[in-house]
Amino acid sequence: MIRRNSLPLALCCFAALALAGCDSGAETPAQESAASSGENDAPPPPQLPGQIVRAFAGTELPALQFSDPEGNTLDLGQLDQPVLVNLWATWCVPCVVEMPALDQLAAEMEGEVRVLTISQDNRGAEVVIPFFEQRDFRYLEQWLDPQNDLAVAFSDGGLLPVTVLFDAEGKELLRVAGGYEWDSEEAIAQVREALAEG
Repeated sequence: MIRRNSLPLALCCFAALALAGCDSGAETPAQESAASSGENDAPPPPQLPGQIVRAFAGTELPALQFSDPEGNTLDLGQLDQPVLVNLWATWCVPCVVEMPALDQLAAEMEGEVRVLTISQDNRGAEVVIPFFEQRDFRYLEQWLDPQNDLAVAFSDGGLLPVTVLFDAEGKELLRVAGGYEWDSEEAIAQVREALAEG
């Protein structure tokens, strides 16, 4: 009789010991190092399902001013060249995923279109500067919009990222709500085609 009752107790003890080995607490230093070093065992980035739409073609680029972390000013109303305006934030996963692709696009289309990444982070330079310091972006500019003026104008319900292509006259040609593979051949061809048509 004692043996029969002790079997479930033994199984419970074994299960408790097994579960104790699955520590969901803080990572060990080795795990933290692997996670921060971007090794190949990292999970794949999320898909970027954004689609190019032209439903808002002709919308005017708002004459708003922004500054960068150094205090330089950008006046959208004074731009006289095609621009691709990207609204993003450091806390937005698809935004972060597409940033290297935007950097590649800016490199590929240098002289054809200026790529402006305008952060919608409320904390502005406090979070944007470290974000850029940790990455090797060579062509992206750090503009800040902590009041979210552009998100109010172009983002449906504040969803990010939103990227809008404007011609040299400040008229919208196309936009993408959601992440997009901006460095793909298709994306580059679409941007060039829209600029040629505009």
